[in-house]
Amino acid sequence: MLPKGSPHDRPTDRRGAAILNRLHTIIARYVILPSPEALDAVVLWTAATHGQPAWAHAPRLVIRAPEKRCGKSRLLDVIEGTCYSPLITVNCSTAAIYRSIGGDDPPTILLDEADTIFGGKQAEANEDLRGLLNAGHQRNRPTTRWNQQKQQVERIATFAMAALAGIGQMPDTIEDRAVVVKMRRRTRAEKVAPYRHRRDGPALRQIASDLTTWIRANIVELEQAEPTMPLEDRAADTWEPLIALADLAGSNWPERARRTAQALNAAREGDTEFSDRLRLLIDCRTVFGSFDAMPSTVLLDRLKALPEAPWADYNSGAGLTAMKLGVLLKEYEINSRTIRFPAPVGQVKGFHRGAFADAWERYCPPEDEPAAEPYQPYQDDLPAGQPPVRLLRPVRLEPYHDHDDDHAGTA
Repeated sequence: MLPKGSPHDRPTDRRGAAILNRLHTIIARYVILPSPEALDAVVLWTAATHGQPAWAHAPRLVIRAPEKRCGKSRLLDVIEGTCYSPLITVNCSTAAIYRSIGGDDPPTILLDEADTIFGGKQAEANEDLRGLLNAGHQRNRPTTRWNQQKQQVERIATFAMAALAGIGQMPDTIEDRAVVVKMRRRTRAEKVAPYRHRRDGPALRQIASDLTTWIRANIVELEQAEPTMPLEDRAADTWEPLIALADLAGSNWPERARRTAQALNAAREGDTEFSDRLRLLIDCRTVFGSFDAMPSTVLLDRLKALPEAPWADYNSGAGLTAMKLGVLLKEYEINSRTIRFPAPVGQVKGFHRGAFADAWERYCPPEDEPAAEPYQPYQDDLPAGQPPVRLLRPVRLEPYHDHDDDHAGTA
């Protein structure tokens, strides 16, 4: 018996596979995508815009590139011609987008030049728009506003599918809710057909009409779909509409959709820019190696010595300090304490490995199996003239207690 949600135990509508294949062909005619999976992702996302009433989540599509002339805007042109009820804009106010979303059948928001909205000095001014895009990923997350003219509270819908195109990375909170496609500039050998809105638009709009007819006829099946997902958590929420649609289409689309989800999600995770706090947590795991405990001064020195790490000149000045280290780690409930180390170090402020263990497990990406790191002497802590002491293996250390008379004053 097939598992619940298997694409093979749900009804399929083979008209859908034919329409998706046509959409695939016409996108590839005008744009070079970086991989077959990226092209399939754009096809499925565009088709999914026609089924918004069925979805519990509205995945974002992020189209980004390292430089201009990589085909971002051209891809957005083709999506505009084939998606559901497009609302394309370069610089639209947050209030205008709120009003445009409306109720149960919102448009598809297409934001070009999104790097000018969320990059540099403009980012802070557009926090409301970022909040709208984050909230609108999930159904039933309206924003509440006070209407001064009507003297009453208004609940404004935010749920709508949205695509953003721009140079460089979008805000992490948006990309975490998105199918991310990283465009590249074409080589001289890669050829595409020129796109002209008046000439080519009718063919694209016919595909859009066919998608609407097919998907809206199956909206109940899509609303009830529980596809088997190759991903978990928010990534599963984002990809579920696309995979449900592929299952309905049948043919080889169910397998292609799951392969695409895994490939693009893995690429996004490998490209993620971590916050300073999380980067510090990951780097602490690296420098701790197999040690059981480490003085704060040594931890700071090792962090600053990491190649390509920001800690040597963190926030300018002398780089990461003990105070900044404590502030960043405090949110993970990791605190330094007085620890008694073997001579000649003695009792100093430091961190136990156990204080990090829970945060490393919960927040850090998996690491390859670590190699044992030889224990090095704490050179900076040695008294003048004292020869370095090398411990061949880490020693499990007990915390120093100020009230323990037996240990008071020992080094």
